[in-house]
Amino acid sequence: MAKEITLLVCAYLLGSIPTGLLLAKASGVNIRETGSGNIGATNVYRTLGRKVGIMTLIGDCLKGLIPVLIAKQLGLPEVWIAATGLAAFLGHVYTVFLGFKGGKGVATALGVFLGVSPLSVLIALGVFILVLVRWRYVSLASITAAAAMPLVIAFLEPKKLLIAMSLAIAALVIYKHRENIQRLRSGTESKFKSS
Repeated sequence: MAKEITLLVCAYLLGSIPTGLLLAKASGVNIRETGSGNIGATNVYRTLGRKVGIMTLIGDCLKGLIPVLIAKQLGLPEVWIAATGLAAFLGHVYTVFLGFKGGKGVATALGVFLGVSPLSVLIALGVFILVLVRWRYVSLASITAAAAMPLVIAFLEPKKLLIAMSLAIAALVIYKHRENIQRLRSGTESKFKSS
């Protein structure tokens, strides 16, 4: 049990590392005072450009992927794999290093699901791209892909605990986008522009 608890704590702490904040700070920018104020890849991309945005996306993704892969490598049961993924995700969304105020969790969730079910990620990514290309809203694409993921997991990985984890992550991703949802409804949400 000690091994599993240690992994959960480490997963949370790894997830808590504010990748976007650190990369932006290295460029002399306080990302929390720029753009939307969010520490995630989208705001970093809009503020500092493609290179730093992609680096943030990869870093946040790895925070979710690495703990899940370690849990699987250790041969832990499904309950601990799901708990480890959820801990890493919660670390990003409620990071201890920023007063429990983190990002929206999309990239870290991507990493978690890559570790759990890569095929599910491909399908959800397809949904994300289709919505983004059609409507040009990253937030809408993220919300739609998050909502689709539990359904895809249920079809491809019909394991109760993984489905429960995916539902929890999807619900929290959508909740963290509540301000975006309001802006989408009012027509004031910013559209994605490639740079």
